[in-house]
Amino acid sequence: MNTDDGTGLAGGRVATRLPAQDLERARRFYSEQLGLEPVDERPGGLLYRCGGVEFVLFLSAGASPGTFTQMSWQVDDIEAVVSELKQRGVVFEEFELRGVYGGGRTRDGIAEVQGNYPSKGARGERGAWFRDSEGNMLAIGQPVV
Repeated sequence: MNTDDGTGLAGGRVATRLPAQDLERARRFYSEQLGLEPVDERPGGLLYRCGGVEFVLFLSAGASPGTFTQMSWQVDDIEAVVSELKQRGVVFEEFELRGVYGGGRTRDGIAEVQGNYPSKGARGERGAWFRDSEGNMLAIGQPVV
């Protein structure tokens, strides 16, 4: 498989899929709490676009354990976004960071994370995590330069 000519996975577009046991409940959460509306839908699926990237909520008999980040948004002002989402009823996780994340705790839902990918030109990241109505763990991040 040649990935240099755009025909392999490296040239493909990535789209996240998040399970929902109750698609209408999920639609309400994403609309009322996150301010997002689907751009398209089909039986058993809702298609969303944010910043030119797609994600899908799909009707599933299974559920995520919600123990790891499944999708994240990178924003320019994490405090403003977290504040807005809290006003909409989103509950942010409060926990202790361990291991490679450098220790520390979330404060008001936001954590200071040590390190970042060199290609991002940042020394760290500020992060916040919350669960959607279906138990999927979602995150918001802001690079710290």
